Amino acid sequence: MAALGGGGTRWRRAWLPALQLLRRGSKAVTRHWKAMHLQRQKLLAVTEYMPPRPAVPPRCLPCHSPQGHEEDGHARLLRRRVEEALRGSRMVAVCQYNSMPDEDMVTLRHYLRKHHIHVQFVLNEVVRPVLAHSKYRNLLPLFVCRNILLVSPETRAREMLRVLRGVPQVNLLGACIDDTILSRQGVENFARLPALEVSQGQTVAALSVLSSQTSSLLQRGPAHLTALLDEHIRRLRDAGGPTEPPPGQSTGNH
Repeated sequence: MAALGGGGTRWRRAWLPALQLLRRGSKAVTRHWKAMHLQRQKLLAVTEYMPPRPAVPPRCLPCHSPQGHEEDGHARLLRRRVEEALRGSRMVAVCQYNSMPDEDMVTLRHYLRKHHIHVQFVLNEVVRPVLAHSKYRNLLPLFVCRNILLVSPETRAREMLRVLRGVPQVNLLGACIDDTILSRQGVENFARLPALEVSQGQTVAALSVLSSQTSSLLQRGPAHLTALLDEHIRRLRDAGGPTEPPPGQSTGNH
């Protein structure tokens, strides 16, 4: 029996079943909730998609008024003021206005008013329709930011540039002087020109010089001819040539 038992033990150790027996009974549950790891939570929070925000909040966009809406009375008043300022001005300058203290703005107005130059604060939505139907329509590209108008019934470009040179917050963009559109460089060149009275005096002097030269050229020929004739007569008298007797006298005896 011992030998048989020993042999049986060896037989059981050497024998392997051909098929594994399936486990029966309860199964291990692997679907229980488990908290996400902290590093994974951070990674998901960082990589979460966020849609881009609009450049301008919708509440800041202007409301589109329906067609046929009546125009605001304040806008009509501002437009009428702009039209009156442009109608009676020979010089209209467009400047870019940056923020500056109120005291500096009052000082700027004072110095410009001394030269009969007035400052007009305008809104682009008000001034653009006015310029579109006027002779200043070529100034429309300059109205893209906060602008001011410098208007004057006279062409005071030199005085305007002298005042603006000390105010860096106000930059000249262009101007219309005597129905002529000028850039900043054009306004500076115009300011270097002499005054109208001086130009008129220079023109009159140049024309008078030409007329005097013409008159002298026209008188030179007759004067030279007269001098030649006088010299010829003098030589004849010096030579003692025969002269005709005066009328009423005879040379013979009767």
